[in-house]
Amino acid sequence: MRNHTVRVHRSDEDLAREDQLAWKIAEVATDPVEVSPEVVDMVINRVIDNAAVAAASLARKPVVSARSQALAHPLPTAQLEELVSAVEHPQHGSTVFGEPQSVRVSPEWAAWANGVAVRELDFHDTFLAAEYSHPGDNIPPILAVAQHAGRTGHDLIRGIATGYEIQIDLAKAISLHAHKIDHVAHLGPSAAAGIGTLLGLDTETIFQAIGQALHTTTATRQSRKGAISSWKAHAPAFAGKMAVEAVDRAMRGETSPTPIYEGEDGVIAWLLDGPSASYEVPLPEAGEAKRAILDSYTKEHSAEYQAQAWIDLARKLHTEHPEVGDPERVESIVIHTSHHTHFVIGSGANDPQKYDPTASRETLDHSIPYIFTVALQDGGWHHVQSYLPSRAARPDTVALWGKVTTTEDPEWTRRYHSIDPAEKAFGGRVEITLADGRVITDEIAVADAHPLGARPFARADYVAKFRSLAAGVLEEAEIERFLDLAQRLPELTAEELGGLTITAPAGSLPAAPKGLF
Repeated sequence: MRNHTVRVHRSDEDLAREDQLAWKIAEVATDPVEVSPEVVDMVINRVIDNAAVAAASLARKPVVSARSQALAHPLPTAQLEELVSAVEHPQHGSTVFGEPQSVRVSPEWAAWANGVAVRELDFHDTFLAAEYSHPGDNIPPILAVAQHAGRTGHDLIRGIATGYEIQIDLAKAISLHAHKIDHVAHLGPSAAAGIGTLLGLDTETIFQAIGQALHTTTATRQSRKGAISSWKAHAPAFAGKMAVEAVDRAMRGETSPTPIYEGEDGVIAWLLDGPSASYEVPLPEAGEAKRAILDSYTKEHSAEYQAQAWIDLARKLHTEHPEVGDPERVESIVIHTSHHTHFVIGSGANDPQKYDPTASRETLDHSIPYIFTVALQDGGWHHVQSYLPSRAARPDTVALWGKVTTTEDPEWTRRYHSIDPAEKAFGGRVEITLADGRVITDEIAVADAHPLGARPFARADYVAKFRSLAAGVLEEAEIERFLDLAQRLPELTAEELGGLTITAPAGSLPAAPKGLF
């Protein structure tokens, strides 16, 4: 890896495009280096992971809405036959999760619908460093373009490896949340770069697409503050959709604001650390394999990633000390944790909604006091049952919930930001003071499913997660068909790649709400 110094340049400094971060990213995207076998295996795992959480969300309202919007932008069969027969740029359309494989829509709308389905339950992979990210959000737009452009499974793997590499490298170096910018501002450029790799575009075209994608996907973090709305699931899907459109425009010769990161009126100068800022962004050297996906980790539980380890610890305490789930026997519960956990999903956020039993699912998903309380009482976590309004409103839960607070511990903050994988941690220490004066303490560094956790996720776990979440949503034959296809990803032809989707039984999905389209 090579660190690239990125700083603001005055307009009269005339920064050469070859020295701009967007160009450096585009060079990584055009590097023909092959994908290593372990990265190929992990790409397959994450394709399965995405489809699993998408299956579980197919009937949820935001997903139904997004799917209906996509279906309003079809590529008719007659048009498809004509476009596929075109020699230079055959166009096949893209599939939509839940629909038959024969239903094809324009790729940007498939990226939108499938992106919402993947993100709705907040249940897929994560990478946390200077910035937060869900790098699996790269897969829907890259897959949509792969299907539309008639690319192979091998091509798709290369594109996904690039998407993960760029998003994770940006997240390692550039904090967005410190300036209240939503983390999907790193997703637009990474998805554009991944699509560029997939299609074999030249550096100039990818450079322009990255600039456009960043320019159109920079928004505030209010989508993850206070009363969190359904837009939380739509935000990354929007970034993916914008990336597809940015690539399309760049392929037509359209250009982007330049320099997008380093300009006097650019992103760094006015949205991030300001005119005097400087970042060291790590990117692979020419010929160096893209391995960043191996630094990411998936979720065993449907909750914000910082909650994963706490659910596992609560599950353990539920078994070892069942009295901690009884509010009459508990005086207080104090979670000592990192800055992020305390201020984003803990009591340090000062969001009263995090203690509100009538709060939205999206809000409860970002409330560690709620999540820890329910996991303590239930000894586990369920992506539906744990968020039901009746579950949140249970009197003994509300009583115990109000006794849970968080506080920042400098040591856990340091470990959270450590660049040493063996030291990096997303947990903390809990002190439970009982009414009889006893104090129960315990701690956890990483979630059980983390690569360094008690039960690291492997292929069998991803497959089991898919089977579990797809059960009752997809027919058994469809579950087996998808799993077989996904695990043969490297060898899939363009025709076979069109089947890399999931189809619900006819008539099983809710009717779409009315809209403009």
